[in-house]
Parts: sequence; structure tokens; C-alpha cells
Amino acid sequence: MSNPKDSVEVINSPKKSRKDVALTLPDGSVRTFDRPVNGLDLATDIGPGLAKAAIAVLVDGTIWDLSREINFNAAVSIITRKDELALDLIRHDAAHVMAQAVQQLFPGTQVTIGPSIENGFYYDFAREEAFTPEDLEKIEDCMMGIIDADEPFIREVWDRDEAVKTFSNMGEKYKAELIEGLPIDEDVSVYRQGDWFDLCRGPHLPSTGHVGKGFKLLKLAGAYWRGDARNNMLQRIYGTAWRDPKELGAYLQQLEEAEKRDHRRLGREMGLFHFQEEAVGSAFWHPKGWTMYRAIESYMRARLERSGYQEVKTPTLFDRALWEKSGHWDKFREHMFTADTQDERTLAVKPMNCPGHVQIFRQGIKSYRDLPLRMAEFGSCHRYEPSGSLHGLMRVRAFTQDDAHIFCTEDQVTSETKSFCDLLQKIYADFGFTDVAVKFSDRPEIRAGDDSVWDKAEGALRDAVDAAGLKYTLNPGEGAFYGPKLEFVLRDAIGRDWQCGTLQVDFVLPEKLDAEFVAEDGKKHRPVMLHRAILGSFERFIGILIENYAGRMPLWLTPTQVAVATITDAAEDYAKEVVTALRASGLRAELDLRNEKINYKVREHSLAKIPAIFVVGARELEERTVAIRRLGGKDQEVLALTEAVARLVEEAAPPSG
Repeated sequence: MSNPKDSVEVINSPKKSRKDVALTLPDGSVRTFDRPVNGLDLATDIGPGLAKAAIAVLVDGTIWDLSREINFNAAVSIITRKDELALDLIRHDAAHVMAQAVQQLFPGTQVTIGPSIENGFYYDFAREEAFTPEDLEKIEDCMMGIIDADEPFIREVWDRDEAVKTFSNMGEKYKAELIEGLPIDEDVSVYRQGDWFDLCRGPHLPSTGHVGKGFKLLKLAGAYWRGDARNNMLQRIYGTAWRDPKELGAYLQQLEEAEKRDHRRLGREMGLFHFQEEAVGSAFWHPKGWTMYRAIESYMRARLERSGYQEVKTPTLFDRALWEKSGHWDKFREHMFTADTQDERTLAVKPMNCPGHVQIFRQGIKSYRDLPLRMAEFGSCHRYEPSGSLHGLMRVRAFTQDDAHIFCTEDQVTSETKSFCDLLQKIYADFGFTDVAVKFSDRPEIRAGDDSVWDKAEGALRDAVDAAGLKYTLNPGEGAFYGPKLEFVLRDAIGRDWQCGTLQVDFVLPEKLDAEFVAEDGKKHRPVMLHRAILGSFERFIGILIENYAGRMPLWLTPTQVAVATITDAAEDYAKEVVTALRASGLRAELDLRNEKINYKVREHSLAKIPAIFVVGARELEERTVAIRRLGGKDQEVLALTEAVARLVEEAAPPSG
């Protein structure tokens, strides 16, 4: 927005009385100043090299502008471009630079909201004419010029009414609406870069030049204002930004590889599943896809049974009264599908399984001797997700969780957590994932239960994860509304991270739903409830598997494990015999008797990602052999039929743990 600010009242912060300010650095040392100082002052006091590299300052865990004064005692650290925290700042500022470039190139365009996101940023624009891919190139060039100009980011606090008036007069109705919706006690902060400015809480880099040249605009998309389909449709431009062009290049290469591995395309090519408008957000599983699904389910069921879990099945529909009692109604109501019945009841399709499991636990008297009770369900859940957020199997409305709840005593939390973590790591390894990170998510701002309950729950989980010997990073404020949790993040073959498994310690829900057991003292006590999942949802995990393996699944998971293809019509009967032998041994075999050249058949089965092809012709018929071609291999191996079947059976055996 390039209008001048002459008519806007800029509110200056009141002057503070002088007092010493003690700033504690990461190494524990303390620097004391006889006046308020900003981040640049502190960096300069430490050394000229750090002052040159500084881009922001972390004050008591919150990122501040380098120019913002610190007038109280605090724990601080200087952020440089090398720090991980720098990426969010770079991406945030890249969004501002992009918005400025768009308004310079396309006058009359309104800017709305433009946050940083994982790996990049976006900005939503209101414009009559549609942007084109060619426009993105022009915007990138303009952004380069703004970055070269190296204009400082300057924070100003404006009078609320004057700010609304200014943005309204400029035709920026969306910005005016945002200001009107701010809490009355919140500053209206505006950041200026040269003559252009934008409503923003900040923080920002020192100047546009610090954004650097490691950015690229990626794609165009539609987005409703504030994510509400009842509002106007806006145009969203996505971009990515990194510390330098080298990091950008590596990410773009990863994107290119990810495109090749897109599970939606591979799902079509392999005949696994499809989606359609008549069932938005729900997968139609084809025979081959359902074969893979059932192979995973069978494997998980066997693993859980060996680990002492009891499988249950709970209803899909529950009266809203149960969700109100559990606390989910207030928290998840907008994500729940509901139905009003003729007898004036409101039913909700379950978005999670935990309240149902508590109902099973409550049947009959439970003793401390029954604990821990490990209750598992492959529970069919439904959650309303906006249509714009749906993404193949990765984000759906209908999904199946590999859900389980462990009812235990407080003394059993540590041992049960350790056992679960061991099981989870073995299962991930069986699927080919060995790089697993752990995040510890503590109490969120909106939560059930008082602080003493959360203190107890967080302490129990922290003790348990320490006993399990797991390293973790803190994920502040991201716990479930009823308890802290561990999040298990997988890294796939091309370096992407996927959060799948969770473990949550819950002292709240057993209280809300009146679950109890008789302890050794003969009195009734509340159990602790451990909510846990390993895959997360079958749909999403299958999508991750497909992309991790680029469709070339491990043999035990492959829908068709071997195709038997004939070279000549004379080998048809022998080919049928080979397929019969394979199927009798428990292998999933497909017969190809088409009147096509063998190279064509091999190519077709390779595109379908079938890992083994048994080729049979006149020679194989005579010698009772098969010529084996492996997916991705150039050579073939000739084996006797019995030996070939035995070898494939051994290779295709599911992991047994």
C-alpha cells in the first residue's frame, strides 16, 4: 500500500523512567545496561561480528524486531541467518515484499492476509482479473528490485479509528475489516518498507535486503476470504523462501521428486483408489488398493495382539449428550457431522474413538488387577474439513484410525509409555522408516482440567519419555485439550517430515466420563487414560508409503506381487499352472495372456509397479522354469518353478517382529 501516512496519527510509546536492564544470554552470562536497549545494541555490545550478522532478537522465548527496545530484565539471544528461527522471518518478509510487488505491478489489487507457512509463504489478493503463470515471473523480477533497494522495515503504532479510515479510503476494505476485528487492547501495528506499508503484528527482518534471493513463486490457487465458502473468492499466490539460493535449489529438487511421487497420480496408475465429487473427502478403494489396506490392517492386528491389546468395535453415531459430557462438543463441534432425528435427538458421527472406549471400560467393575487394559480399534471416523484443504489421502473427511487407549494407574504410565515407544519404533522400521523425531507438546491455551492436573500429566509424560531413552524437542502449547502429548515425526526417502504417531496422557476424560477402578485399598480411583496411535490414519499413512517408495512398495504390501506373462500362445496352459502354484502358496498373482509382445507386457506391468514378472514361453514350458524380471532391473534370472515360488514366498512374508 503506497499511500502516504500524513493523515494517520502515529502513537509514540510513552517514555520509561530509567532503570538498569539485565539481559541473560544463552551461555548464562548477564549483561547489564543503565538504559533500555534494543537487539542491535546488545549484539554490538557483544561484538561487531554478531552485530553484522544479527537479524532479530529472542526475548523470553518471543521473537522481536532488532530495533525494538527491551526495557525489562529478560533471557535473550541474538538470531542470525544461520538459526532455524530465521526461516520464518525470511518467509514472512518475502510475503510482504511479494505484496508490494503485486500492488506496484497491478494497481487496484487489494491485499488481505499473507502469512509464512511450512517451507514458504502465501498472500491472498482481491483482484478482478485472474493472475497468470506469466505474471508470477513479473512479480519475482519486481521482488528482486525491492530486495535490492534494501528498504528498512519500520514499525509504527497507529490510532485505530484513523487506521480504519486510512485503509478504507485506499479501497482496502479487507484490511479495514481486520483492524475492526482486533481486540480493543491490541496495538494497531503497521510496518513500512519505503513508501509501502501493511498492517502486521511483526516481527520483521531489519530491511528488505535481508530477505535475500533464495525465493521463488510456485503456484496460484483460489481461497475464500477467512476460509469461509460464504465469503468472496480471493487469489492466492504461493511461494517458498530459504536462506540462500543453494537451499532453494535443494528444496525445488525435492519438490520435483515429490511431484514424481505424488500418491494421487500413482494411485490412479496403480489402480488403487479414486475420489469423486459425490463423496468429497472419502476414498473409493479399488480391489488392488483394498488389498494393500488389508495387508497393513492384518499386520497391525497381529502386532497389537502380540502386545496385549484387545480389539473392540464402537458405534459410529453417538448422541450429542456424550460429546457434551466429554468436552468434545465445545472443542470439535464445527468439525463434526450431525443429524437430527424424528424423535428430536441430535446425533453426531464420531470424529474420534476415545469416548466410546470409556463406555466399554465402564461396563462392569474394574479392579487394579485388570490394569493396564489396552483397548484397540480400527475406528472409522469422520471430520468436516473445508473442501479447499482436502488433499488426496493426506487430508480426508472419512478415515480409519489405528486407535487404542490404555487404561492404567499412575504408577504404570512410565512402563506403558516405554512399551508403546518400543512398539512404535519396531513398526515404523518394518515399514521402512528409521529416522523418527519426537516432539513433546505441552498444555495449550484452551484446555480442560486445572493447572495441577496438567502439572501431574506433563510430569508423568516427561518421566516416561526420559525412561524410554528418547530425545525430544519441546513443542510449546500444542498439546491436546485434555492432556500433553508426544508426536512422532517420520522422515521419508526424500527428506520430508510427516507427523503420524501420538501418545497423550489424559487425567481429564476419565473424570468427565466417570471411569473408575477398585484399587488395592478397596476404594474407587480414576484410571489414567493413554491415547495412542502409530499410523495415525490408514488413509494418510498409505499415501505417505506410496510417496516414500514412489509406488514401488515392499513385496509384502504390493497388491499384485507377481505377474505371469506369456510369450507365445503355446505357453498359456503352463502360465495358468504357474499362477495356480503361486496363489496356492499365498502369493497375489496376476495372469497376462494378452496377444501382445512380451516387451509391451513387461512395460505395462512395470508402470503398474508390479515387483516381479514371471515370463514363460516354449523353453520355460519344456524345462518347467520361469524367467524372472524384477521391477527396475535390466537382467532376468531363470529358475525352476518350485524354486522361484519358494523364493518369492520367503521374500513376500510380512515382518513378524
